[in-house]
Amino acid sequence: MNPLLCAVLALGLAACHRTPDESRVRQGIETAQHAAEQVDASALGDVITDDFSGNNGELERRQLLGMLRAAAFRGETIHALTGPVSVEARGDRYVARFTVTLTSGGKLLPAQIGVYEVETAWRKEGRAWRCYSATWKSA
Repeated sequence: MNPLLCAVLALGLAACHRTPDESRVRQGIETAQHAAEQVDASALGDVITDDFSGNNGELERRQLLGMLRAAAFRGETIHALTGPVSVEARGDRYVARFTVTLTSGGKLLPAQIGVYEVETAWRKEGRAWRCYSATWKSA
């Protein structure tokens, strides 16, 4: 086979490859965990939708990002250890379940420290998968 043809076919196959949606949701969870640990509201904002709802409306996007900005302003540290993640397709959306252990080196989040069971709901916006809902309860 012609080496040029082989190269063109290889590039074509590489261009067709795309990350599976389930993997993108998992990457979104990792990004959110990293954003929380870096106390980076902007990075977390990239992962959650504008209409994000936490615990059935108890916490909106604006409140969540504001809490993270306040923690950053105070120089607080947040540590989040995510347990195994299960991802399940539900039509054109995904639900991901996992546990997370939160600890903090500051004083802003002492009531939130502990182990939580988390369920998140994800939908595709453009090319990105973003979290539009999350519920959590103490484990």
